[in-house]
Amino acid sequence: MNCAPAELVSRVSSCLVQAGFQVLGEADSGIPGLRVTEVSAGALVSWTASDGFTALARDQAGRAASNDSMRMIVQTAVTGLLVQLGHTVTDTPDGGGLVVLAEAVLPRGDTGS
Repeated sequence: MNCAPAELVSRVSSCLVQAGFQVLGEADSGIPGLRVTEVSAGALVSWTASDGFTALARDQAGRAASNDSMRMIVQTAVTGLLVQLGHTVTDTPDGGGLVVLAEAVLPRGDTGS
């Protein structure tokens, strides 16, 4: 049984909040941060850096504090959490986000029998 994308968005958002991430809603569109939105394949998890962070990353060019490095750290943490919870996660083609696929999610240890 597949999970509807709207239900998956709610489930993924809840998991991220419970893990300590701050997830912004659609009303927060101009605010940098982590968002979970509905896409045809499931739920899109994206992260937007603040202007201050982007400026800092530019000033620190060549160091570990780059915007791309931070995006990779955020995406790795989110992917690890969601995979551990039984979700299938893929990168977007542009590398700017993650797609949590809308498919049945079995609780850990459940074989589906």
